Amino acid sequence: MRYRTHVAAAGTVLLAAAVLPQLPLSAIALAGSASPAEHGAATQPSGRGAAGPASAREGSVAAADLLARVKDCARISKGLYRTDDNGAATVPVCGAKGAVFWQADMDIDCDGQVTAHCNSATDRWFQNSTAFSQSDGKPLNSEKLPYVVVPAPGGTWDYTASGINGGGVAAVIHDGRVQYAVVGDTGPAGIIGEASYATAAAMGIPSHPERGGVPSGVTYILFRDSRVSPIEDHAAAVRLGDQLAKKFLRDN
Repeated sequence: MRYRTHVAAAGTVLLAAAVLPQLPLSAIALAGSASPAEHGAATQPSGRGAAGPASAREGSVAAADLLARVKDCARISKGLYRTDDNGAATVPVCGAKGAVFWQADMDIDCDGQVTAHCNSATDRWFQNSTAFSQSDGKPLNSEKLPYVVVPAPGGTWDYTASGINGGGVAAVIHDGRVQYAVVGDTGPAGIIGEASYATAAAMGIPSHPERGGVPSGVTYILFRDSRVSPIEDHAAAVRLGDQLAKKFLRDN
């Protein structure tokens, strides 16, 4: 994971306005326009590489129902996170029965396997590795696999102590959409709010690694003690995510 400010097409820097979980969500578009390649195809990865049309949600649980369950924050992080390297620390990690969650921005993680849209030519911060690997030992494929990035363990929060590990299931919510993903990479210990190219593309969020993302309004719900195996099986993540989301609604 790299950390950066969001830059509009016209060159204006948009400071990432981190929103606390109890505030209502809103869709905030980046200024300017981007080409289809910059946005990424609005497809929803499925299975182990096939892609299908993006939809308002994966599974059967609505975004509004999940958001209603995370409107109040019982903070479990010792401090707050920044969403970008030059921003203020305003984002807590919150705990609930069966899950942890936060609301932040979305930066684009394009690390891992070299692909048409994720490589050193398209992303100056590109790294050809991810914290967690596919079942064949290769890095994850950011262009195909929806995954989220968690902060590296530190004094603010250690994700492993909360039952979150590589391959764990997450529900990502923005602008009425629910997208299931796995925990696939780690980032700086003081920064939060990043997901893979595929996650953004499936949600209709601009997915270019340098010009993409949104500056706020994304909710990340990570289900404790969950794991998808193999990690690259997105269809399995959707099935398990839907089960865990239903349980999360029943138990809270």
